[in-house]
Formats: sequence, C-alpha cells, structure tokens
Amino acid sequence: MATSIPRTGPNADACSHSATHTGDSAEALLARIDPQRLPRHIAIIMDGNGRWARERGKSRIEGHRAGVESVREITTACRELGGIKVLTLYAFSQENWRRPRLEVRALMRFLDEFLRKELETLTHNQIRLSTIGDISRLPPSVLETLDGVRRDTADFDAMTLVLALAYGGRQEILDAVRRIARECVDGTLQPEAITEEVFAAHLDTGNLPDPDLMIRTSGELRISNFLPWQMAYTEFVFTPTLWPDFRRANLYQAILDYQSRERRFGLTGDQMPHRATGD
Repeated sequence: MATSIPRTGPNADACSHSATHTGDSAEALLARIDPQRLPRHIAIIMDGNGRWARERGKSRIEGHRAGVESVREITTACRELGGIKVLTLYAFSQENWRRPRLEVRALMRFLDEFLRKELETLTHNQIRLSTIGDISRLPPSVLETLDGVRRDTADFDAMTLVLALAYGGRQEILDAVRRIARECVDGTLQPEAITEEVFAAHLDTGNLPDPDLMIRTSGELRISNFLPWQMAYTEFVFTPTLWPDFRRANLYQAILDYQSRERRFGLTGDQMPHRATGD
C-alpha cells in the first residue's frame, strides 16, 4: 500500500497531495506514535537535493551538502524512537556513476566527510554502520574511511545504519543467483533446497529484516531499483518534501501513516490475529 503525504518547505503550496498532514509540531506528532508498533526497518530514498538547490539558485553540489543535515537528523530521530532497529538510506545508486564527474567527486567527498564527522555520533548512540552495494568501486580514500567506521562500530547493537552505496537491486539479485549457482555446481546446495529464505540469505541484506516502511521524498512515485526483492510487502509513503527539507516532523508523520494501516501479507482482514482474538 502506498500513500502520499505533503511537502514542507518553499513552494510547498504548488504541490498537490493527499491531505494527511495535520500541521502539528514534531512534538505533537511524536506523542501520537505508538511505541509498540514502530516499523522495525525503515528504508528511505533520499531524493530532491538537486531540485532543492535549483529552487534557491544554488548548485546541485550545495543541494547534496544540505541533504547531509537531513541524514544526521533522521538517523538520530530513528535511534531516539528506540524500536527502529534498521535504517537503510539509498545514498548512491549504481546508475549515479553516470552523473557529471564533478558531481560524483563531490558526492564522494561528502560521504568521506560524513563518515569522519559522524563517527562520534554513531558511537555515542551505539549505532552500527553497514553497507550494501558494490563498494569496491568507491575511491580508495573513501573506502579506507568507510572500513574504519564499520570496524569501529561493529559491536554496537542499538540500531544499524545501512548505506546503500553503488547499489542496484537487479544487480544484487543477479549476484545472489550466481552465488547460488556456484554452490549448486560445487554440490554444497541442491536446487530443490532453494527456498525464499535461502535466496534471501544470499542477498546483501541477508542478515537484515525486510523493510516495513519505505519513504521516498521529492514526489517521485517509484522505487528506482531499490531493494526490489526485499520490499515485496513493504508499506510505501511518498512525500513531495525535498530531502534537504525532510525533518523529524516528516518522519513522524510517515510513521503515523504506517501505523494507520493494516498489514495483511496476502490474508484477509478476518484472518489477522487481532481480528481472530477480538482485539
């Protein structure tokens, strides 16, 4: 199921949307969240940095720099909620390598700066950093910084921050198929033993729960090759808010939207446990 929530920030009134936002403050929205029904895993497509910059007469690079502030705030907000165990951010897609060279260089520089600056925050909040995607393509200096932060946070278990870097969902599935095929050829895995669970274990996210909630900013209504296998039963929230304007109130509104839904996973409403028990 997917819905759209409204945009905040400049020119917000120019966007049409479903009227699901109450205009409440972040504190008021937080008070309405049921802490027992938080999504265990939130995935976010962080879109709109370029449009945010264009609206302000700035360069796309400045838009990406502004987006880093949203990463910091949303990561901290998820950790403070307590029940969210995984936050996955679509930071850099496989296709993004085709962007202008100057922009790619800037993105890699921002990634390196973010990792260096946020190590203290990750450590203070006991957040483990993980990645999915083909990180071997990252510049050596960035990869060195990334490896250091992953190593320094490896033992934390309060929450996991997953950065999707040089990631493509179709490529991830192909890589999993190749690994399974090699195991079948080697005789360590029989074809009839390949279940959904076995296949999922061969994905980059094999040690993570599937996303419960996916949020995409900037008003685009697609998943853009992001976790296509894992999001088979994910709840979608699309918001016109551009990523640099996405803050706690937007996150809380998306979670409230998620909590307003009944997740049936192919069953009827009457088959759900809470219906059967009369709760």
